Amino acid sequence: MKLKEITDCIERIAPLAFQEDWDNSGLIIGFPDMEVHKVLITLDVTEVVMNEAMEKNCDLIMSHHPVIFKGLKHLTGGHFSERITMNAIKNGIAVYAAHTNLDNASGGLNKYLITKMGIRNPSILSPVKGLLCKLVTFCPLEFADKVRQSLFDAGGGNIGNYDLCSYNLQGQGTFRALDNANPFVGEKNKIHFENEIRIEVIFPSYLEKQLVNALLDSHPYEEVAYDLYPLNNTYPKMGAGMIGELESEEDERIFLQKIKYLLNLPFIRHSGWLNAKIKKVAVCSGSGAFLLPIARKAGADIFLTGDIKYHDFFEARNEIILADIGHYESEQFSKELIYSILKEKFPNFAFLLAESDSNPVKYF
Repeated sequence: MKLKEITDCIERIAPLAFQEDWDNSGLIIGFPDMEVHKVLITLDVTEVVMNEAMEKNCDLIMSHHPVIFKGLKHLTGGHFSERITMNAIKNGIAVYAAHTNLDNASGGLNKYLITKMGIRNPSILSPVKGLLCKLVTFCPLEFADKVRQSLFDAGGGNIGNYDLCSYNLQGQGTFRALDNANPFVGEKNKIHFENEIRIEVIFPSYLEKQLVNALLDSHPYEEVAYDLYPLNNTYPKMGAGMIGELESEEDERIFLQKIKYLLNLPFIRHSGWLNAKIKKVAVCSGSGAFLLPIARKAGADIFLTGDIKYHDFFEARNEIILADIGHYESEQFSKELIYSILKEKFPNFAFLLAESDSNPVKYF
């Protein structure tokens, strides 16, 4: 199968447009049209993982963390990322990363993690603003269904738990075809009045090219009139962290004990006990301390994330429990998630979970 078929499957869930500006998600080594026969799925691409891929004759490594974050200035083998890159090229192994795009997707890693914890009705803790746009166009009445459907098929018209959303208003448009025109209706050099429908659909900005192309392909006019408006609405399908509720309240110590067992943690660093019940839970895989004020404002009883610094714990302010569940530990299910997405789409393809332990942090 072509590598692009596999990466397209992941990007339907976690588009690359969802990644943070500083990230390096996507295809890092390899060619989109190269043939792939076996895939190794891992959290990190280490030299041990690369050796495992070579031993198992895998020609694609799919990871959560990118092996290259910053540009490589040389390939001399002086750094592990250089050696991994050189080995990948030498052995014809492609490397792909689904990092913060997978974190920020509503159906991504945070959703997978919070569901594992038994938390219900999860939603994005900090949804982004400014990603939505509105497309407005005008077309003859008899072509409205065709044009509208083309916009839906291109990804427009999705609002929360609803799809095929549009606003339609009938009116009358005017135009005059000049000498070099090839009008679909009307006569050259004569003003024409046409009964039209104004169609409006909302879409995420990264789909703009797809929607405009779909509009131009489906619209009968030689010159298609359309407007694009940026919106400041929040986009509920993308953002950092997740928040939800337990089915019933739990003692704070019992809840953390369950999390400790689920994630196989030797211990959990946390702020002081509040001697309260846990009902609303916020989580963020990886490093999410920056979301603490938002979790606190959202009324979460506890916030679980990794890489919490000493002074971050003061910000809990005896209003919320802040718990450090580890960076690796909070992202360990990324392998399972990527595997499940790909296996559902390609049930007979060879996807392997890396057996190598890539956690650089050890406990004594």
